[in-house]
Amino acid sequence: MAPILQIQHLSIDFLQYDRDTRRRRLSVIRDLCLTVEPGQVVAVVGASGSGKSLLAHAVLDILPYNSHMEGEILYDGAPLTHARAAALRGREIALVPQGVTYLDPLMKVGPQLRRGRRDPETAARCRAALERYGLGPEVEDLYPFELSGGMARRVLIASAVVDQPRLIIADEPTPGLDLKAAGRILGHFRELAQEGAGILLITHDLELALTVADRVAVFYAGETIEEADAGDFSRPDRLRHPFTRALWSAMPEHGFSPIPGAQPYPGTAETGCPFADQCARCGEACRAAGSIPLEPFQGGLVRCLRPGEEDAV
Repeated sequence: MAPILQIQHLSIDFLQYDRDTRRRRLSVIRDLCLTVEPGQVVAVVGASGSGKSLLAHAVLDILPYNSHMEGEILYDGAPLTHARAAALRGREIALVPQGVTYLDPLMKVGPQLRRGRRDPETAARCRAALERYGLGPEVEDLYPFELSGGMARRVLIASAVVDQPRLIIADEPTPGLDLKAAGRILGHFRELAQEGAGILLITHDLELALTVADRVAVFYAGETIEEADAGDFSRPDRLRHPFTRALWSAMPEHGFSPIPGAQPYPGTAETGCPFADQCARCGEACRAAGSIPLEPFQGGLVRCLRPGEEDAV
């Protein structure tokens, strides 16, 4: 069976103008690779500015007009062209967006879920979707401003799954929710995966992602630097990239030990490893290298010239 989603060597840059009106290309995503299988939750984890939400927009084919994309995105084994993405978007490929502002404030919940359709079958599916997420039929007659934050997020999920999509992209679906509410939301995605859908969960919260994910793709400066089974995060010595180990150490239950420095601004790390300035095991070859490939290593994938080594003290 082919993966639901395959992203191969994806690069995205933007056309910008300097102060002297000269044009330049700003590279935001470089050589990104990712796979989502049926029945699988793949979590994409990284800091703000690492390219996570841009990945979602690329899959949905809603990138801004001044963007340029290279590489290939395959859906169900075939290229996801502009025409194909438009036909599948909102049907087989659904988005659960970050903000509840995606709900139309001037339209009641019911009509938003039905999307202009009035047939009994659609009405029944919408009612069932709301009920699945603990929302009664009275919610259909409410405007978004009458919903609590948790209710609005459940409406967004219900809207995404009404047409039983095969690929669900959840872009930071739990901001502002307490741990218990966020866990319930992620539990819904786990249920959808168990029914055969592929889930691409985009989040900055590694701790929450590990509660539902099968695999975790770690982003840094627009690159996939590691892809690992969720179980590999049980011990730091099972992780391959130094940034992934740093993420593990920064989790509250592991001492909340951050590393100095910050992720480079997009376009400033054109060659070598973008993590070089923060890496305790960085060598001259890491800075001098061209594009470092994402390669198999000890059961996962890693973009590093010295994977698995102990970090220098």
